[in-house]
Amino acid sequence: MSTDTWTVTEAKAKFSEVIDQARTRGPQTVTRHGRSAVAIVAAPEWERITRRAGNLAEFFAASPLHGSGLVAERQHDRPRPVEL
Repeated sequence: MSTDTWTVTEAKAKFSEVIDQARTRGPQTVTRHGRSAVAIVAAPEWERITRRAGNLAEFFAASPLHGSGLVAERQHDRPRPVEL
């Protein structure tokens, strides 16, 4: 197998090497039964790809509908009857 793809057995036996490779060469794929099972990535890369870009208020403020005059009216229906 190439140095960026490991079987579960190889990854377990050489876990330190897998970590080193993830830090220096990029994501390392671990296969199980011949199929990709997981990817091991360096912590800074994981933090970069999972970082949120702003919050919900900023998302809505940047919406193309912001300031469009669209008014969503609330329904004032009674609650539906529920049998207990």
